[in-house]
Amino acid sequence: MTISPPLSARTPLLGPRRRWTLLVTVGTGLLLITLDNSILYTALPTLTRELDASWTESLWIINAYPLVMTGLLLGTGTLGDRFGHRRMFLVGLVVFGLASLMAATAPTPEVLIAARGLLAVGAAAMMPATLALIRVAFTNERERNIAISVWGSLSVVGGALGPIVGGALLEHFAWGSIFLINVPVVVLAVIVGVAVAPENEPHPGTRWDLISSVQALITLVGLVVLIKEVVKVDRSGTVVLAAALATFVGWWVFVRRQRRLPFPLLDLSIFRNAAFASGVLAAAFAMFAMGGLQLATTQRFQLVAGFSPLESGLLVAAVAVGSLPSSILGGAFLHVVGLRVLIGGGLGVGAIGVAWTLVGVQHGMSWLLGGLVVTGLGLGAAMSVASTAIIGNVPARRAGMASSVEEVSYEFGSLAAVALLGSLLTTVYTMTVRLPEGAPAEAGRSMTDALTAPGTGPAVLDAAFRAFGNSYSTVMVVCAGVLAVGAIVTTVLLRAYGPGSESSAYGSGH
Repeated sequence: MTISPPLSARTPLLGPRRRWTLLVTVGTGLLLITLDNSILYTALPTLTRELDASWTESLWIINAYPLVMTGLLLGTGTLGDRFGHRRMFLVGLVVFGLASLMAATAPTPEVLIAARGLLAVGAAAMMPATLALIRVAFTNERERNIAISVWGSLSVVGGALGPIVGGALLEHFAWGSIFLINVPVVVLAVIVGVAVAPENEPHPGTRWDLISSVQALITLVGLVVLIKEVVKVDRSGTVVLAAALATFVGWWVFVRRQRRLPFPLLDLSIFRNAAFASGVLAAAFAMFAMGGLQLATTQRFQLVAGFSPLESGLLVAAVAVGSLPSSILGGAFLHVVGLRVLIGGGLGVGAIGVAWTLVGVQHGMSWLLGGLVVTGLGLGAAMSVASTAIIGNVPARRAGMASSVEEVSYEFGSLAAVALLGSLLTTVYTMTVRLPEGAPAEAGRSMTDALTAPGTGPAVLDAAFRAFGNSYSTVMVVCAGVLAVGAIVTTVLLRAYGPGSESSAYGSGH
């Protein structure tokens, strides 16, 4: 077995200016990744119309990105440990830029879905490296906590800004602009990244296992198909059974293989640390709720209230307004407040905020905005220190693996939100819509179809709006419930991490 030298011997110490420039650079990469997760929420009606895509194709245009990324993340994090995180970050940026060009010029839904998959390949290479580079560059724990909280806040801000950026671009340009905007940012990030990213030595003893990556991808694809099929009204028993079997068998063989490998893609023992496990759960719960809230709210206000893509994007940006101060302050005062209060309490506040938002829809815009701000306040605090809990509780040689696990939790949360809640929007609509006699049959399939079906009149639209209101309420109740469960679970797990407790089990040199 190869014995790796201490981190300090392999990674040169960076001066303050270079460290913070590095943080801006990797933060830019992370911002691109998270923007592309949510930028299509406001663009979805336009894409559906321009590419003549079905509702199922539209959901796959969104889903292809987090699905492929989640399936690859464990492998790319380990590759970063083996070949160097600087190299993985720069290669990921280049692939991301090329895929953005492909997506911007896609002539059909199928080509756009493929381009979104390629975007995910670049994002998967880049994303674990962003956090791992922070881990190796910031050697002072207090300073590193602040840097990671900034990194965590960008996940929230990027997700919240996506609908705004998408809406603003669609106000003035064709839909391809939502992908073309990535290209100049990628070019600048590559140039600066080459100059400031540390030349950390790889760990040649680390091995990447292709079979494990394929097993993980099969498990996730099976789970997503299972979720989407189960919530359908006209579900297929054969598809449900096949997806459930693929999920169970894929996970079972993956776990068995990890336990036998000398260099596993995922070392399952790292989950025994309560802080690490809580950080992973918090990231998944928070992204699930945020993805569901943004998708449902932007769709509701565009399809029912007649908002433009930009207006609906600005509306959900209230989440980012609330998250920014709590995410920065959470990292700055983590050593005083402790993980338990910020993670468990943050998820609890987020649950209250989602419930407030649902009630606020009935009481006016100021109530609605207040609920969104409170939601962001809670989720920002939880997500910023969730990153610290994850990356600070593994040894430095496992930084890539830990970063991958965190990104999987983020992406799986978003993926599950679109797969489950996106399908739930349509399912509840079809189950509760009560169309008047003589209404076009298409109006019973989805809100989008009700708006575009020939022969749609005021009575049909009124019934469709009521049914979509039911869909929206159901999704918001699910989001609030998931956050409440997350608050309880993480508070119990973090009972030893109260005010004044240590958040990291490993110092910078381990």
